[in-house]
Amino acid sequence: MENLFIVEEYLNVIKSTKNLSDKTITAYRSDLKDFTDFLSHEKYDKTTILRYVHQLMHERKLKDSSIKRKLIVLKMYFEYLYSHNYIEQNYYQCHAFKFKKAKHLPKTLAVKEISKLLTLLNKQNCEAMTPYATWKATRNLALIDILISTGIRIAEASEISLNDIIITDHVILIKGKGRKQRLIYISCQQTWTNLKNWLVVRNTKPTSTDKVFVNRYGNQLSIHGIEYIYNKLITSVGLQTHSTPHYLRHTFATNLLANGADLRSVQEILGHTSVSTTEIYTEVTAKRKKQVMTRFNYRNKL
Repeated sequence: MENLFIVEEYLNVIKSTKNLSDKTITAYRSDLKDFTDFLSHEKYDKTTILRYVHQLMHERKLKDSSIKRKLIVLKMYFEYLYSHNYIEQNYYQCHAFKFKKAKHLPKTLAVKEISKLLTLLNKQNCEAMTPYATWKATRNLALIDILISTGIRIAEASEISLNDIIITDHVILIKGKGRKQRLIYISCQQTWTNLKNWLVVRNTKPTSTDKVFVNRYGNQLSIHGIEYIYNKLITSVGLQTHSTPHYLRHTFATNLLANGADLRSVQEILGHTSVSTTEIYTEVTAKRKKQVMTRFNYRNKL
């Protein structure tokens, strides 16, 4: 109980001083609870971290990326414990951990699959027979088209407010990770039209929020709600059943670079803090170019 009390104390401090989002605090709480569950009634000593990492690696067999994330949280937590005299020594500093950084290429959808998705959405919109069916189809078309056309995260789409839309400039203010804001220009006229149509239809039902995308009860459409909509759509159109809405973001970024956009601009559009995060998309485009050259270059047959 004492450990959990200190965890909550620590979380309250960093939430206030580091301006962290509720989502980040929830993730930190989960990782620290996992650590305190491991500790049980044991005391902190110089072997605590080693024993915990051993359990994560060899007993629970977690991925290196998951262990690394937990250790980042623990490093900050131990600094707090030591600076507030909860422990006599910062035991985390006794060890140095190194993990192989697995490099996973971002998973994307083919352009023809995106086209099928939009075709289905437009069909549902045209064939809607009741006011609610029209409301739902118009919302889904605007939502998915925004994700396709801008590459924003679904959490960012969920948070868009009516005041974030700058009608005269075809621009939307996006609130990204770490409370960082960026402006996204809607370059496709059809996407903009779909969004405007939704804003009109949205007003036909009462709402309890100023968020652009709402559920049938008039509340903010959550990330889980967006995932549910996407999963139903890909099942209906016969796309990869294991794909997620994040595939749309990867597809957007990959095609920007493949079509000649510079890395720095793509970084800013996606809201990446570091350009190194964006660089992984260049490897995807290089891989596709290799496949195209191998298959279609006439010189290969001479």
